[in-house]
Amino acid sequence: MADSHDHAFMRHCFDLAREAAGRKELAFGSVIARDGVVVAAQGNAVRAEQDVTRHAEVCAIVAAQKKLGRPSLDGCTLYTNVEPCAFCSYAIRETRIARVVFALASPVMGGTSRWDVLHDTGLGDTMPEVFGPPPEIVGGFLAEEAEDLLKQAAPMTWAATKARGLFVAEDAGRLSRAAPRPEGAVATFRAGAMEWLRRGFFDRFSRGTA
Repeated sequence: MADSHDHAFMRHCFDLAREAAGRKELAFGSVIARDGVVVAAQGNAVRAEQDVTRHAEVCAIVAAQKKLGRPSLDGCTLYTNVEPCAFCSYAIRETRIARVVFALASPVMGGTSRWDVLHDTGLGDTMPEVFGPPPEIVGGFLAEEAEDLLKQAAPMTWAATKARGLFVAEDAGRLSRAAPRPEGAVATFRAGAMEWLRRGFFDRFSRGTA
């Protein structure tokens, strides 16, 4: 479900994507916010840093961790103009981001529409000390504006993605899902187990919360 800040933060993503295209990067932008305040905002940086891992979402995650001074981004929302890929989605799960809002779906590479990393309950159930619970997903948000952005800022990219069906506005909203919430004794047990594991072992590797 959209909240009062979503329009502004998504349009910030569009601005970042437009700036990235101006630098001859792919037109992707990502914002991480918490309690209505921007924590980090980054565009794609693959070309500039000659590093294929520097997707906008990953750049924003790293910047947010540095700003907050801890690896966990629990309680944060990540915004991006295109659905995070599977690679970015693992980073989202490991940093415990609570909510993901994207515009265009990515049925070939997406971390929820193709490879459902974002809502794979097995990650958190099996390794709760490492992976957070599935985030809430708001898909297809301002999708038509996102498509117009690509068409104007990166027309060749837009034409190629359109022809191959890489990024689509259609049916993106069907990917929206509320985050599952454990209840009662299950939640209490899981929280206690996670805290014990963090304190007893995994904190040495900077996993989970600070």
